[in-house]
Amino acid sequence: MFETLNIFRTAHAMAVHAGARQNVLAQNMANADTPKYIARDIQPFSTLAEFGAQPTQLRATRASHLSGSVSSTTPDVIERSGTQDPNGNSVSLETEMMHAVDTKRQHDRALGIYKSSLRILRTSLGRS
Repeated sequence: MFETLNIFRTAHAMAVHAGARQNVLAQNMANADTPKYIARDIQPFSTLAEFGAQPTQLRATRASHLSGSVSSTTPDVIERSGTQDPNGNSVSLETEMMHAVDTKRQHDRALGIYKSSLRILRTSLGRS
């Protein structure tokens, strides 16, 4: 029932995106001393969410499905430009921490949207 409401799908997509970005940022921090490691990031959610741009299409969620195309649920990882250390590493822990805090806020925002929408839905049904 809830998966047909766009607000719940959007909140879920925002939370999944924040989790994927947090994973990439954690890999950057783990490789802060690795020579020639280039910091990575994923595209912002706003560029990935093109609501209404294309009509709803069939998609396969398993390889055994006969129609639809298998879509990747993880966003593309891109290399982030920046200054490099003498060993070729471009990770700045301060920058990564700032990105991690921003990503946590995005995740909290997604959960807030989900909770508020669920509260409104329950109130409209007479349940509280």
